[in-house]
Amino acid sequence: MLNTLKPFLQEAWEKSGFQEPTSIQKEAVPIILEGKDLIAESPTGTGKTLAYLLPLLNTIETNSQSLQAVVMASSQELVMQVYQEFQKWSEGSGIRGTSIIGGANVKRQLEKLKKRPHVIFATPGRLLELIKQKKVKMHEVKMVVLDEGDQLLIPEHLNTVQNIVKSTMGDRQVVLFSATMKAGTEKLAKEMTNNPEVLRIEKDEMASSGDVEHIYFMAEPRDKIKLLEKIARLENIKALAFINDIGEIEVFKEKLLFKELSIGILHSDMKKLDRQAELKAFRDGKMKMLIATDIAARGLDIQGVTHVVHIDFPRDIAQYVHRAGRTGRMGADGTVISLVTEREERELKRYCRELNVPVHKRIFYKGQIAEETQKIQSKR
Repeated sequence: MLNTLKPFLQEAWEKSGFQEPTSIQKEAVPIILEGKDLIAESPTGTGKTLAYLLPLLNTIETNSQSLQAVVMASSQELVMQVYQEFQKWSEGSGIRGTSIIGGANVKRQLEKLKKRPHVIFATPGRLLELIKQKKVKMHEVKMVVLDEGDQLLIPEHLNTVQNIVKSTMGDRQVVLFSATMKAGTEKLAKEMTNNPEVLRIEKDEMASSGDVEHIYFMAEPRDKIKLLEKIARLENIKALAFINDIGEIEVFKEKLLFKELSIGILHSDMKKLDRQAELKAFRDGKMKMLIATDIAARGLDIQGVTHVVHIDFPRDIAQYVHRAGRTGRMGADGTVISLVTEREERELKRYCRELNVPVHKRIFYKGQIAEETQKIQSKR
């Protein structure tokens, strides 16, 4: 796969320190390079971004002034994350790219567009606005990528995305990637694509070779905050904790900051700059725990997450898997902690049976995670 790419990409790969391409990369890159439409499903953390970025960068003609590719994602964070990857992999290639996201300053975005980007990374709403104002010209676009496609094809975005795809010429290539693919999503994707190849990667041995331990603590809802405090005090921890209710998240933050713990929060109602600041502090290791809603954390790739904590129990098994996939990435070890009531304990055990992973009950003893027997033995 790699030897078919342009030299600047092969050099970037050498520099990246990656060994083998992941399964989705091996399968998807050749299909995209051939110019075929593609619908691909592959779990979180398996290297989807590069699976489309490499062939996309490979096809850009730098001597042309026109816009040649558009990458869309549903959240501002995900767009920025993909844009950063683009900057890393396109270094020295002469390929120009820019990001266009809702909530950002329109004037500044128009300035960026004057520099004639070859690739635009965008949230759909703002992009369609600029297309309608004739500020973005789509007639020479050769490739449209939908990242986290299942989120882009939900009712609130669907019309916008369809209109953007329709604004390109009929011979353009459409590529859709998603971590989970419901039948309805696939049907919509097929309507937007032309005779697409469909790829399904179950799980990737390359990408998920880390040992992930699944454990749980019993707690009534009101006591979960005490457990969270103990988790946040563990040594060398970088924990991503999930909560369902935006209202609750501020309460947790107040209480934990009062205890002088280094934690941050991430939810979709926050201002863009606040979200970026919290994420950066967490990425840089300046805070030990980030409490997030599922929507805000969707698609984010944060290196070195040691623990994933389910403060609120996941809605279904897919959500459990999605959250758990944030740790133990690319061969690192990790721990998934669930804080459960008695009723939730039964559900958790059922999930883990279905997923074929062992799950163990734990307690805190002298500030450390321990098996219940350790406490009994020390009392003797």
